[in-house]
Amino acid sequence: MAGPKSPLQSSPSGPLSGVAVVPGDKSISHRALILGALAVGETRITGLLESDDVLATAAALRALGAQVRREDDGDWRIFGCGVGGLSEPSGVLDMGNSGTAVRLLMGVSATLSFNTTFCGDASLSKRPMERVMTPLRQMGAQFTARDGGRLPITVSGARAPIPITYALPVASAQVKTAILLAGLNTPGLTTVIEPEPTRDHSERMLGHFGAEVTVEDTADGGRRITLSGQPELTGHGVTVPGDFSSAAFPMVAALLAPRSRVTLTTVGINPLRTGLLETLLEMGASIGVENRRTLGGEAVADLVIESSSLKGITVPGARAPSMIDEYPVLAVAAAFADGETRLEGLAELRVKESDRLAAMARGLAQAGVDVTETEDSLTIRGGASKPRGGVHIEADLDHRIAMAFLVLGAATQQPISIDDAATMDSSFPGFAALMNGLGANIAPGNGA
Repeated sequence: MAGPKSPLQSSPSGPLSGVAVVPGDKSISHRALILGALAVGETRITGLLESDDVLATAAALRALGAQVRREDDGDWRIFGCGVGGLSEPSGVLDMGNSGTAVRLLMGVSATLSFNTTFCGDASLSKRPMERVMTPLRQMGAQFTARDGGRLPITVSGARAPIPITYALPVASAQVKTAILLAGLNTPGLTTVIEPEPTRDHSERMLGHFGAEVTVEDTADGGRRITLSGQPELTGHGVTVPGDFSSAAFPMVAALLAPRSRVTLTTVGINPLRTGLLETLLEMGASIGVENRRTLGGEAVADLVIESSSLKGITVPGARAPSMIDEYPVLAVAAAFADGETRLEGLAELRVKESDRLAAMARGLAQAGVDVTETEDSLTIRGGASKPRGGVHIEADLDHRIAMAFLVLGAATQQPISIDDAATMDSSFPGFAALMNGLGANIAPGNGA
């Protein structure tokens, strides 16, 4: 049974100012835990995102036999079992709301010779997993799932896994990573061909832990990633940078609030993750990228954001893989841009934590924004005046929808409330407190 909801209300704010540190990168946090559990020896992680999603991964790895614990100084220590060394869990692994966690761990379990059962919350249980199961079946795994390839799912791992070469029909870092993780415990070469580059945290971190991974560009603009199976991974230290997807929310809020200047420190700027930055700069945003450096193999920088007058543009669908999680807050920015902003190639948003395309179109229209939704696009027409606001938004158990409309409410004429803030802890614990520390006005709401 679901717990009580936690409504929040965001009221128009004054200028936003200050320096903030956003939580650690969620994608990197998941991968660091998993590879630490598959390595020999100790892995120490600094800056791990302690969100509900990542904690679900940590709990699942404990159930699979790895030693995973948080130290008093906030670092996490993992003593892994080696590739192929995890053991059959005694119960069902509850992945909460995390699609990343369940898809990556399905990859791990696909080449382990025992059964592993995954379940999740109401939102995760609606999300399709067939795109992960299809290549893993080719490697020898078997699955028992609800209709449509939905949770709960039992993975019967292959006893004699088969290496494959798999061309992804749709670019997906999660599916790519699931195949590569299955390939770790598979003899020979496992190859994934992606139609366009997606975030490459997995390839970088696999190399960091000692796997042999090659990445080649293809003639049609994609990438071919090949992993040599059955390596001995060695535990390593990992420092997790700030999550660009989380930084997107205070970034857009600072752009929209007059006379604002906000600095977000040590944010990951992996070039396959920063499509939103490219897009906002094209729209006229004032965002300085300062103190560029490398942290644990990942590019990081400090972002300095100042209030800006934005203009509408067309964002091509080819950019979607580099900003797939940022479209909800980009739609908020577009509501304040002069002219028409067209976001293309968004079909993937319909199978995220919610149908994000429909949720943003519906909520923006409620708030007085002129918006048109198609099957795979969103067109938003900004005007001379601020959107009206003054509405209550059902966030559909989706953390990014909830945070996007709280950002919107900080800049509309009247407050905006959301029905439930609890899901924000899946990616951005302390979101309201961080925003309020910069000058936002987010407070408990009445749920209506």
